[in-house]
Amino acid sequence: MLTAVILAKNEARNLPACLKSLQFADQILVIDDNSADQTVQIAKKHGARAITHPLSGDYAAQHNFAISAVKSGWILFVDADERVSQPLAAEITQAITRIEYTGYYLRRLDQLWGRQLHYGDTGRVWLLRLARKGAGQWSGRVHETWNIIGRTKRLKSPLDHLPHPSVVDFLHRINFYSTLRAEELQTQGKKSSLVQIIFYPLFKFLRLYILSLGFLDGIQGFIHAMMMAFYSFLVRGKLWLLSKDIPGHQ
Repeated sequence: MLTAVILAKNEARNLPACLKSLQFADQILVIDDNSADQTVQIAKKHGARAITHPLSGDYAAQHNFAISAVKSGWILFVDADERVSQPLAAEITQAITRIEYTGYYLRRLDQLWGRQLHYGDTGRVWLLRLARKGAGQWSGRVHETWNIIGRTKRLKSPLDHLPHPSVVDFLHRINFYSTLRAEELQTQGKKSSLVQIIFYPLFKFLRLYILSLGFLDGIQGFIHAMMMAFYSFLVRGKLWLLSKDIPGHQ
């Protein structure tokens, strides 16, 4: 059996389409981080099981909590702004019948404001999202990864990703994630400096837009590279504020 898991907070806009794409799964579980909108009601309306559990700034812990609540032998993790196409659903259904693999990587394809991104840091993203329960745990408060034991394989059909409906949404997300990342780096004993605050964003932009050919994705590619460079600036700036115990890193 397969359980599809979605970690959600205020995802009433994204959730219906995501849930519709997961109807092939035996069960759907939504772990809700105290949403203020209709996320839980929408989940239940579409036949999903919903559990309210605070994120507490730790995505790995939230994923591991979800694993503990799953009863089936296989787990598929999907974000609310992702969609499982019919070809991928068929491939997943077939993949979980094979005994030689413990987990599977999915290739995620980003679509930003009407254009599919093929370059930058989103053009070649492979994420381990499908695995047997008990195969391993998640780690990392942000940019978390599923660390499993056993043989893995890549599935061919892509996972569609439709993030950032607006620039405002993009800014809200990078502000939120940069705070978590700065706090994570502080707990690891990392420090920031003026040099890092200046040059990390610059190198990030050059890597994404030039070295990773982000310019081939048109205006969307430029905006995405700039936003991710700004994210890098926020992480290093907030890390410096934390090291000085100065309020305002949120």
